[in-house]
Amino acid sequence: MARYVVLGAGAVGQNTARELVAAGHSVRMVSRSGRGSGIEGVEAVSADVTDAERLAALATGAEAVVNALNPPDYTTWERDWPPMAAAILVAAERTGAGVVIVSNLYGYGKVEGPMTEDLPLRPNGHKGELRARMWREALAAHEAGRIRATELRASDYTGPGIGARTSMLNELVIQPVLRGRTPWLLLGRPDAAHTWTDVRDAGRLAAVLATDDRSWGQVWHVPSAPARSMGQVAQEVAALCGRRPKAARGIPRAVVTVGGLVVPWLRELKETRHQFERPFVLDATLTERTFGITATPWEVTLKETVDYLSGTAA
Repeated sequence: MARYVVLGAGAVGQNTARELVAAGHSVRMVSRSGRGSGIEGVEAVSADVTDAERLAALATGAEAVVNALNPPDYTTWERDWPPMAAAILVAAERTGAGVVIVSNLYGYGKVEGPMTEDLPLRPNGHKGELRARMWREALAAHEAGRIRATELRASDYTGPGIGARTSMLNELVIQPVLRGRTPWLLLGRPDAAHTWTDVRDAGRLAAVLATDDRSWGQVWHVPSAPARSMGQVAQEVAALCGRRPKAARGIPRAVVTVGGLVVPWLRELKETRHQFERPFVLDATLTERTFGITATPWEVTLKETVDYLSGTAA
């Protein structure tokens, strides 16, 4: 049995911890709140994750640290992420723990065709630039022999157990359909194919990368179900619930742009608008071939997400 440290008590952190415990390991889950996961074998600890000394103390004796953090304010990433990322690298170098970074696809920018791990990072906005910089700094430390680092990249999350303001699909498509309402999309076209990553698959891969030495020094994509549009998902949810299907509708670009003048969160969506206006497809063939893991079947993801959100609404 080995020890692992999971930073972040959100859905990815909890699923990562669950996978590690199931594999026979002990887990220390660190968050500002110290919120527990309810998983036997997981020790919940409250800490300031920008404090490198504190993180180093918590990571002493650990095989790896999983960075599953997610700043609560989408508008302040430049303020929130750098001190956390820097502290994690310092703690890893001092303790010898590997670092698994849970990331996204922002760094690729606007791409043509399915995204593979060998695509260059060409972000088209400040959030993508930040995530790209975080990986480059971790990779440089890895290549210099100071730490071991790897990064997983997931598409937009769906699945059960996800908190508020984390899943666009859950909140803008699935929940409205469950309530008999028309889904109104803040971004993109209802017919644009898009990869959705089951948050449990992200946790599963994070646990694999933390425990498998083949992971270090490169990027891995999370196996995800075949891409489908938000309009298609709306129809599928309606069919599951026995409701009359209501077509998903997009809010005009101009309306969202004007709204961004007074609502900072809406303004931040501009950088990722392209992801929902044309096909945005993730290819995880390398991960599947290397580690022998596959995505949760879409039918399972959707049914269990609908069940979870139905219970939450009730």
